[in-house]
Amino acid sequence: MPPHDGQVAVYTGSFDPITLGHLDVIERASRIFDHIVVGVGINPDKQPLFDQEERVKLVEAAVGHLNNVTVRRFHGLSVTFVREQKAQVVLRGVRSLTDIEAEFTMTLANRMLDPGIETVFLMADAQYSHISSSLLKQITPLANDIALRKFVPPAVVDALREKLAST
Repeated sequence: MPPHDGQVAVYTGSFDPITLGHLDVIERASRIFDHIVVGVGINPDKQPLFDQEERVKLVEAAVGHLNNVTVRRFHGLSVTFVREQKAQVVLRGVRSLTDIEAEFTMTLANRMLDPGIETVFLMADAQYSHISSSLLKQITPLANDIALRKFVPPAVVDALREKLAST
């Protein structure tokens, strides 16, 4: 069923960094919803490679070709951020059964926090389902730029090279 006029979906994550899997979910969702807000947050359980401002800039560079996508930073609970965006839909990408289990738990918690917000899941395309930030950190020092572009948008390749060279 097509979305209502002006339906906004919010896709939150740490995006450290944004991958082609994330971008695939955003592009596909941008054809379903009238507007997508990508919320770049902070995951207290992870030590980020890129700071929040760097991650926002990388996401903006990756989604620049999509006129119905905006990128914003946020702190705190995703459901609070979703409400601040005047949205009722949380968009989530899932890669594996492990993702589904974790996302199921988060969805139930979000529903308790705000029962008016629905979660919509998009399966990652099979070619991207194995990509993770830990994989990127492992392969970046070993892979050439052509190989890295199979995992991340072009702007991220240079950023990864710079960041990992300085660590």
